[in-house]
Amino acid sequence: MIPFGTINNPTKNRPYLTYSLMLVNVLVFAWEMSLPRAELVRQFYELSLVPCEFVHGFAPAQIIDFFRSMFLHGDVWHLIGNMIFLWIFGTNTEDFLGRRRFLALYFAGGFVAALAHTVLYHYVCLPLIGASGAISAVLGAYIVLYPGTRVRVGFPFLRFFILPLTLPAWLVLGFWFIMQVFNGTAALNSTTGGVAFFAHIGGFVFGLIFAFIHTIYRGAPEQPIYHD
Repeated sequence: MIPFGTINNPTKNRPYLTYSLMLVNVLVFAWEMSLPRAELVRQFYELSLVPCEFVHGFAPAQIIDFFRSMFLHGDVWHLIGNMIFLWIFGTNTEDFLGRRRFLALYFAGGFVAALAHTVLYHYVCLPLIGASGAISAVLGAYIVLYPGTRVRVGFPFLRFFILPLTLPAWLVLGFWFIMQVFNGTAALNSTTGGVAFFAHIGGFVFGLIFAFIHTIYRGAPEQPIYHD
């Protein structure tokens, strides 16, 4: 399932923070592409979170690794996929929460996501990179804040075609979360790297809780109206 955008939930304010996060990710990736492959791999190990390093003890300075990991990506498709989800679901979330709370959601969610991955894969000595955990927190918040928003999605069909559909956000993001749980469970004992599904799960659950608590104290946003 590939999301293309929403059709009935325009933002009231310019989501400058979402755009800024996207820009920083793109600029960091441009820096990555300027490095020789061997140097890039070395930088991944130097700058990002490596779960097995925590087996031998934890130093406060390692906290920064959790946050630097959020801005590194393995290839252009990794970057594009993350930025599409951030662009589609981050704009409304920032618009409702405000910049400070959105920033707290993004970075705290990314931290919890990386921590969940580290606890489960403490024996893996491969760097954890990507904004997926932080963006998963945004998705978790979105399904609480705007469950009825209509999302344009495409399903790969017969390998050569995309079947376009318009579905509610709760169904799109709920399906996405179920797939993370299914794939994460299947890859639970993996030592070969790949997609950090439990980082996605941890971030998503954090976003759910964050948005739920926020709506208790500050109320829910006005829900978009959809007309056929």
